[in-house]
Amino acid sequence: MKNHITYTISILLMFWTTSLFSQSPPVVFKSISDTSGKKKADQQQNFKNPVRVSSIIIPSVALAYGFVKLGNNALTNLDVEAKHEFYSEHPHKQFIVDNYLQFAPGAAVFALNGLGLKGKNSLLDQSGVYLLSNIILNATTQSLKGITAVTRPDGTPRAFPSGHAAEAFASAEFLRREYGDQSVWYTISGYTAAATVGILRMYNNRHWFSDVVAGAGLGVLSTQASYWLYPKIKRIFSNKPKNNALIMPTYRSGTFGLGMVKTF
Repeated sequence: MKNHITYTISILLMFWTTSLFSQSPPVVFKSISDTSGKKKADQQQNFKNPVRVSSIIIPSVALAYGFVKLGNNALTNLDVEAKHEFYSEHPHKQFIVDNYLQFAPGAAVFALNGLGLKGKNSLLDQSGVYLLSNIILNATTQSLKGITAVTRPDGTPRAFPSGHAAEAFASAEFLRREYGDQSVWYTISGYTAAATVGILRMYNNRHWFSDVVAGAGLGVLSTQASYWLYPKIKRIFSNKPKNNALIMPTYRSGTFGLGMVKTF
């Protein structure tokens, strides 16, 4: 049990570093004399917090770690040691708070909006980003679970990567991008909650250490991808007059559907 803190700190430091690489300088637009150019600049300014290439390094390494582990005995042994520390040494009942805590950082963004604390983007844009992020992470996670066919520590199937960790870290990155510049405590609280989810997945004997690390990387990358892709989707819809709704496909646990974000 003495190594619990070591695993926790490892996960936290890995993704806290992501926030250090992700600090984006203000976007500065040059003066544009013609009307069309000004309109284009205004449209770009409507959505803030662009993605920097350096911000994908750490989560990409985390995701790659999970794939490397699939064929590496040394890393597999680390998974077994983690299981021993978290569960085998002292078997216990599951602590199911991780089923709800995974959504907490994302819910915090909308709660802060409700309290009148505005993030970097409008509520409509935040909703679109969060929806798109979840589409990306769920489609990718469910596909990888089927392709890799890794057995969980408790003997059940579909272990790799951890969907709970992916959701938690995607939500934490979402919170950081919207409110991290206002206070570092938003970033700390979001990523601490996400790391707690990852730890609980191992504590509950539901995932290997590599599942959690890969899931965390996938989650951050999903939010990064969403912030990059969402403005492009928005630009397509913004060309239509009086558009105040965004409809996008959804994917959850093998089921496709449609999601809509609308302001009134």
